Order: sequence, then C-alpha cells, then structure tokens
Amino acid sequence: MLTVSRRGPSPLGVNAELPMKSLLIALLAVATASATPVADRLGLQLWSLRHDLEANVSKGMDETKALGFTLVETAGTYDLKPADFREQLAARGLKAVAAHFPYERLKNDLPGVIAEARTLGVEYVVIPWLPQPEFDAAAARTVAADFNVWGKAIQAAKMKFAFHPHGYEFHPVPGGRGETPFDLLVSLTKSGVVSFEMDVFWVAHAGVDPAALLAKYPDRWTLMHVKDLRKGGEVGVGTRSAPAGDHVAVGTGQLDWSSILRTAKAIGVEYYFLEDETEAPLQNIPVSVRYLQTFKY
Repeated sequence: MLTVSRRGPSPLGVNAELPMKSLLIALLAVATASATPVADRLGLQLWSLRHDLEANVSKGMDETKALGFTLVETAGTYDLKPADFREQLAARGLKAVAAHFPYERLKNDLPGVIAEARTLGVEYVVIPWLPQPEFDAAAARTVAADFNVWGKAIQAAKMKFAFHPHGYEFHPVPGGRGETPFDLLVSLTKSGVVSFEMDVFWVAHAGVDPAALLAKYPDRWTLMHVKDLRKGGEVGVGTRSAPAGDHVAVGTGQLDWSSILRTAKAIGVEYYFLEDETEAPLQNIPVSVRYLQTFKY
C-alpha cells in the first residue's frame, strides 16, 4: 500500500475518457480501502545493487538479505552459472520470481533462455528493453509477432512472459487516431500469452498517468517496478533516459501512489519490485521500504 501525494488533479494527469471497463476498475480501486499491503508481495530488482553485484556477488546478495527482502527479480547472473546464482540466492533465503533477458537473446536463443529461466526457478521471463532505435507502428507489429511466438513457448515451459516498457512506446502514431505503439503492441499480442510489467517511473516520465494505464488494460499488467520521480522532474518526455537526480526514494517524489497502488491491487498485479536507480541505493531503499510498509490505501 503506497501513496506519494495527497493532492487533487495529477500533474501527470491523463484525463482522457476511459472505456467502461476502466471506469469499473477505477471504482473498484477506490473501494479497496483495506487490502493486503504491497509489502507482502514486494521484491527487489537486483539491478538496484548492480554495482556491488558486479564487484562481488556475495556482497550484493548479503546486502539484499540485510535490506529484508526474500523475493528478487534478476538482471543477469554476474558471470555466475545460473545454477550457482540460484544456490547463492537460496543460501540467503532469497528466491527469484522473475528474470530479465535481452530481446536479442530470445530472438537468437529462445531454448537457452527458457533453460536458464528454469534453472533460476523463476515464474516470469521479462524483456526489459527493445533494441529498435525508433519504436514506431511498424516496429510494434514486428515485436508483437515475436512476443506471441516467444510467449507461447515460455507458456509451454510452465512459465509466463512479460515486457517492460521504458516510456518511448507512448508517443502517438503519426496519422493514427491517438493510439500509441504501446496500444498497438497490446492489441496485437495475446492476453494470457503476453503480459506487461509497468515501470511507473518511465510511464510517468512519458507523461502518462500510471493508474489510468493500469485501468485501461486491466487484464494485461502482472508485474510492477516501484520507483518514484522527483517533484518538479520533467514529464511528457518519453525518452530512454532521465537525469540521475530525477530518481528518488518512493514516497518523496511526485507520483500518486494511492491511485497507482489501489488500481494495481484491483486488477491483480502479482509482484511489485522496488527498483532503485538513485545514486545512493543503500541509503534510499530502506526509505522506500518503510514507506511501503506503513502506507495505507
């Protein structure tokens, strides 16, 4: 349960009319006054401690345990074999439930990705980034076709497939009716085969209201990256990068966590991963965790 601001209209507000299904989700979210805290399903995206993990895997995993986490999402195995990485996690009471893999790896070696994910013991195989320099309608169609094939193969292996947008997917398609490449990607992929991991920072950075986007596609979002955007930080940009100082501890920025997390709960997001991209993760992660543990819807 989180909230970042007690305010009126969102500075990120997307006030477009929502379809009836989305309005029903919004009403359900408002009604969710008491529910299981997000902290009960909260893990750490290990990218948060990548510098320490790169220098010393054991140290990075010890830090993860010391921060109080039991669930993690991986972003590589830092030169360890997947079985050894899983063993290191298990020795500290940590379990990987999702793993990030590059788009190119799935394209070039899907069986290898599936084997590694099985070895890690994860539930989700996630693509966090697309290599296309311009993600337009044509790229969305190509990617959607790939995702449908890969999602079916991963589903056959008793796991789930998801994609993590980074904000550059939300610009209007030229000559369209207001739809974005992300909208095309959702419409061209199969529900139950391809799901999505919302990174609320990058969605907000693109100028999109995260809660409205969750409600727009209530059956497609299964995972979330929990991270905040500095008050006064620029939005409506939709680029692949942001100033380092725009990443802040959860609860200290401009995002409306009450709306975001109520909606996420209402649509059934399964796992929430704290991803800290601040310049001082070991100082800021505890701040974020405390906020999430004490947050009331």
